[in-house]
Amino acid sequence: MSIFVSYVVLGLSLSAPMGPINAAQLDKGIRFGFFHAWLVGVGGMVADGIFMLLIYFGIAQFIDTPVIKLFLWTFGFFILTYAGIESIQKSGSLISSSGQSSNETKGKAFRTGFLMSISNPLSILFWLGIYGSILAHTSSSYQTGQLFLYSLGIFLGITLWDVTMAGVATGARKLMSPGILRFISIVSGLVLMGFGIYFGVQACRLLLG
Repeated sequence: MSIFVSYVVLGLSLSAPMGPINAAQLDKGIRFGFFHAWLVGVGGMVADGIFMLLIYFGIAQFIDTPVIKLFLWTFGFFILTYAGIESIQKSGSLISSSGQSSNETKGKAFRTGFLMSISNPLSILFWLGIYGSILAHTSSSYQTGQLFLYSLGIFLGITLWDVTMAGVATGARKLMSPGILRFISIVSGLVLMGFGIYFGVQACRLLLG
């Protein structure tokens, strides 16, 4: 049981560093509430689950090719830059009595998280390095059922962080002044744009290199 808990903690620690998903969750939670922020994280989790399955079955190496990586860098550049610009543009209309927007559905929040994560080559390399090494280390000591259980532990840790981030964003929305919330939304947008520009630079390097 203690080993399972350690993998849950690993999932939490892997999710904690600020990245596109956390920035997007913060922005969605401030503007639209808990469920929008949570669904951004769920979308990212589904993408993480796909990466873990690909690595588990040993086929992730096919994704780590120059052509596929170029497509993902470019796609990620457009997704993150667009999300960042949208966050900044809409920061002035954050607060409403219902916290809803006629053009912002929960499905869009889920798709935002999924596309951000699935189009991120860093996620592929990240899971190849982290989860791949975990599989290599544990496969020699544990049976397939145990490997699956510990993989679920990592996923549970990611889920806990997703709920935590959604709660933090929603709490900030309720407790902070509109001016501070706008500032946070603008910063979140700049973070997303920063990641998008980084992806674009990597795509150019890959194309020209």
